[in-house]
Amino acid sequence: MIRIRRGLALEVERARPGVLDVSVEVEGSKAHAIAYEDLTGPIAPGDRCVLNTGAVALGLGTGGVHFVIAVEDGPDVDPTSAGHAMKLRYTPAQHAILPVEDTHRDAVDDFAGLDGRPIVIASLHSGLAPACIAAKTFSPEARVSYVMTEGGALPLAFSESVAELAERGLLDTTITCGQAFGGDLEAVNKFSGIIAAAAVAEADLIIIGAGPGNLGTASRYGFALMEVGENVNAVAALGGRPIVAPRLSFADARERHRGISHHTLTALGTAALAGAEIALPPLAPDRREAVMRRLEEARLLDLHRVIEVDLGDGVEDALKHAPVRLETMGRSFDHDPDCFRAAAAAAVLALGGTAAVASDA
Repeated sequence: MIRIRRGLALEVERARPGVLDVSVEVEGSKAHAIAYEDLTGPIAPGDRCVLNTGAVALGLGTGGVHFVIAVEDGPDVDPTSAGHAMKLRYTPAQHAILPVEDTHRDAVDDFAGLDGRPIVIASLHSGLAPACIAAKTFSPEARVSYVMTEGGALPLAFSESVAELAERGLLDTTITCGQAFGGDLEAVNKFSGIIAAAAVAEADLIIIGAGPGNLGTASRYGFALMEVGENVNAVAALGGRPIVAPRLSFADARERHRGISHHTLTALGTAALAGAEIALPPLAPDRREAVMRRLEEARLLDLHRVIEVDLGDGVEDALKHAPVRLETMGRSFDHDPDCFRAAAAAAVLALGGTAAVASDA
């Protein structure tokens, strides 16, 4: 549903690079709106704004704010990119970018393969922060790159987590691929995005996954993060070693997401054609048994391997005292620690941490 309304900008603040927080009066009520300044141009108090209010009308959580489409009688917005490749193609917000395939053509074209290099595949955007924290704790000099796919929010700037991680030096390079946009490097697809992370950003750790706000329908196959299996295939096709940070939770009230989520089980059981390593943090015996049982019932252990990772006291302590917010589905680290510990385990495993193949269920 596209719901267009006009609103009056009351207050304007810069939330993070590229994003304006705008307090607007719309239909007689005060509300919150987000503007991507590169797309809308500058906004000042008193400006009349054209708003997409559909997410608020639907009562959505992530993304449940108004978005500024344009400023009435505002200045013309001229492109800053010299590129010719369009993102958000054939929509009113299409804009040209300069893709890494052009800016670093030789590095991308000469890429010969990952040669068994481990790549972390995030199941949720909320796994990015703990993976980065774990990486920088385990290996402080490691360069971390995030390849953001188009499975969730398309503007990288929407992610508060990315902005916080970059500001604190926990994330070195961002690459947006497909229709996602706004990264330090722009890639046409996830394959060239991974290649750019390796060959251009020279990352020691590459994390690939969707931005915040992925779509789910509570049906077996109707969820955007089916792409986890596709990301396994992409990493394997490039000669890499896929390491999946599974979606774990022992606090989610929904049965389909308790223990190891059906999202992970279905994506790895249906979409993944190549084998992956499923990273597990140390778990209480009953929780470990529940996870292993579901993996066996889903027949995932015929193709994939479960790797149990020793996080060490340093990583565990870093997660407990994280310098950025750790939150998933409204739950903090204290309320659902294993969700974040799973992402940390994948990062530590990728950087060569102590690990062992799970030997029993």
